Amino acid sequence: MAQVRADESAPIRVLIVDDDALVRAGLTLMLKGTPDLHIVGTVADGGEVESAVAEHGPDVVLMDIRMNGLDGIEATRRLRARAGAPEVVVLTTFDADELVFRALRSGASGFLLKDTPPEGIVDAVRKVVAGEPILSPSVTRKLIAHLVPEEESRRRTDARQVLARLTEREREVALAVGQGKPNAVIAGELHMSVGTVKGYISRILAKAGLDNRVQLALIVHDAGPG
Repeated sequence: MAQVRADESAPIRVLIVDDDALVRAGLTLMLKGTPDLHIVGTVADGGEVESAVAEHGPDVVLMDIRMNGLDGIEATRRLRARAGAPEVVVLTTFDADELVFRALRSGASGFLLKDTPPEGIVDAVRKVVAGEPILSPSVTRKLIAHLVPEEESRRRTDARQVLARLTEREREVALAVGQGKPNAVIAGELHMSVGTVKGYISRILAKAGLDNRVQLALIVHDAGPG
């Protein structure tokens, strides 16, 4: 379960994790001039993430996916298993890298390419804190396409079992999340308030044993049509 920000008017606290000193410096330089973001620290190894989070209390961790020592996937899995964990956005060089898919399964809220413009990184950080996904359905499909047929078949079966446990209304909300729609759009299409949509998503995540809406979107895509 992710942490809840005590003061939503305070700057968003960001921890940068990357084993490349130039990348850490570049990200820090890009983000530190944004008034509503605050860089609380940087670390060079996935093994340092949990202690850095405990020390600095970030809202978002920008996590390199490939690192010497503990990689970003395992670091994300360990971090997101903890109560009150911050959101994690993984950083990668290739948008079709299967490692990204594994990181999302481990609890990351989305991913960014390392050459994303500064405004794109800032927007992504703001979105994950607001509970919005930063993974488009087209990218999700591209990542899923990397699964071998046996793995895809097993995931489809498991995903359909998860969706079968939902009520009809919950499935409608889940399908909308799987299409990458933000809460406001879902609310308008299903004729409910944004608060009601958030409530449905929270219940769906709890019922399905999922950590965030990106994992829910992946379940929907795994299930396929029908």
